[in-house]
Amino acid sequence: MEAIVHGVILAFGLILPLGVQNVFVFSQGATQPKLLQAIPATITAALCDTLLILLAVFGLSIIVLQFEWLRISLIIVGILFLLYMGYAIWRSEPTTETKKALPIQQQIIFALSVSFLNPHAILDTIGVIGTSALKYVGIEQILFTIACIAVSWIWFFGLTLAGAVMKKLDGKGGLMKLFNKCSALFIWGTAIYLFISLV
Repeated sequence: MEAIVHGVILAFGLILPLGVQNVFVFSQGATQPKLLQAIPATITAALCDTLLILLAVFGLSIIVLQFEWLRISLIIVGILFLLYMGYAIWRSEPTTETKKALPIQQQIIFALSVSFLNPHAILDTIGVIGTSALKYVGIEQILFTIACIAVSWIWFFGLTLAGAVMKKLDGKGGLMKLFNKCSALFIWGTAIYLFISLV
């Protein structure tokens, strides 16, 4: 039971902050003409998180934490990616036109990129969940892992639903525009934080 509670609290603590992945999943709920059409992005993001959690728990954390050059390389690539994503989100205009909604293939590609090119998320998952999992063995470690994964899936589906609800409440797109600006600032802040951690 302790492993499950620990996994739930830890996963929520890591996933709650407004990161690039969360922003993207939420925005799909808000921009797709129907809720179901945003599901590819949701499932891709959740599957990526699942893979990262499994890799973290079953040994990747030990590899990454041992090689400083690998950690630094991840951070540098991530800083560049976050700067670009912040710029793209800042410039994006909310729209109710269905023709501007991302098709399935692009949703999946973007969801993969915001999941695997975000060093903050990777290092958090590997450094925090991976090292926390070392506390448990056998069935307890499996329960801890399942709890972390379950939180991830519930969160992403909840974000997609929240985006869809916001779209209905925000007919003129004013709230979404404000959300985009705040998200871009947060993403740039994350990039600056990562840069400071390097110097």
